[in-house]
Amino acid sequence: MPFAATLAAARAPIASFAAMGILWGTFAAVLPDVIAMLGVDEARFGVLLLFTPLAAVATMLLAPMIGAALGRVALPVATIMMAAAFALPGQAASVVLFPLAMMCCGSATGLTDVLMNARVAQIENDRRLHLMNLTHAAYSFGYAGGAIGTGLMRGAGWGPDWVMGSMALVAAMLALVTIEGDGTIHGLRRPKDSAAAGLGLLPVLGGATVLIAFMTENAAENWSALHIEQTLGGSPTEGAMGPAVLALTMGFARLAGQGLASRVSPFRLLAAGALLAALGALTASAANSPSMAYAGFIVMGLGASVIAPTAFSLVGRLAQPQARARAVARATLLGYFGYFFGPPMLGFVAGTFGLRMAFVFAAGMLLVVLVLSPLMARAGRG
Repeated sequence: MPFAATLAAARAPIASFAAMGILWGTFAAVLPDVIAMLGVDEARFGVLLLFTPLAAVATMLLAPMIGAALGRVALPVATIMMAAAFALPGQAASVVLFPLAMMCCGSATGLTDVLMNARVAQIENDRRLHLMNLTHAAYSFGYAGGAIGTGLMRGAGWGPDWVMGSMALVAAMLALVTIEGDGTIHGLRRPKDSAAAGLGLLPVLGGATVLIAFMTENAAENWSALHIEQTLGGSPTEGAMGPAVLALTMGFARLAGQGLASRVSPFRLLAAGALLAALGALTASAANSPSMAYAGFIVMGLGASVIAPTAFSLVGRLAQPQARARAVARATLLGYFGYFFGPPMLGFVAGTFGLRMAFVFAAGMLLVVLVLSPLMARAGRG
């Protein structure tokens, strides 16, 4: 299918992925100012972020039921709620209000992510297309755009309130693009037949792979600006370029992975991506200048780019058709433990051992994918 037709087929989830990327890219790049606004160190800030995954996980458990109830407007409603939530943290200049604002962000993000991944899996299998790399590339490009825009606004003296509010408005405009004539996500309801309701180990193994990918990827994105500014003495603009470089690399690599997905064994792709990403994380940890850190982030992005999309696609492809949406939702739920627990976990490591050791820890976690990949292959055959 021509690329333009592929884009049209995935228009709604692409817009949702891009909106989420813009919002989290903004948050990562404005992080030094948010920490300064709250008057806390990295370790205490990591504690404040722990409230985010609690809200996210609770909402993700309910996401299939919510999505089924909303029907064809599920994805647009979730995306607009996410945009509205991200306007809040920049306004919450206290350690009491900030966790509440982040809980709203986590809850809306969790709902949106379950629904948009399930929608992509449905379109992939209905139309026999490979779309996971493309849609995740939209997230990466959105993330880079959010980080670069935030760097420019920070350089112009904008505070977190104006930065996050402006980017929330951009994401809200993208939410309008997610409206479809019939965007109903089928298979979200649990069947009454207990035998058909079981999902097996496949979404667990796939979710664990996504967990590691998101834990290292998003933790690196969230802490790269601090690493460049505090460890390496870079400027706020140079700090904002850390997550931007990582995200841009992942975006272009995922576009390339769109073609590789139909030519290379997905299990080999997972292993190769994990090894390359681990090498990049180690390079970033050993960096003695912002430029060397950028090089590490580029290598890390090249490897990490294929892990989560490939794992999601495998879960959708190998699951039973009647259980596909719920299997992808389950993998998303497990994976986003990594998305939300990654930044605070690396915050604890950074606060105790320094930011360099945080990237060494990320490299070690990536190597676990080498064990999970063959287990996924066996679960799929079973």
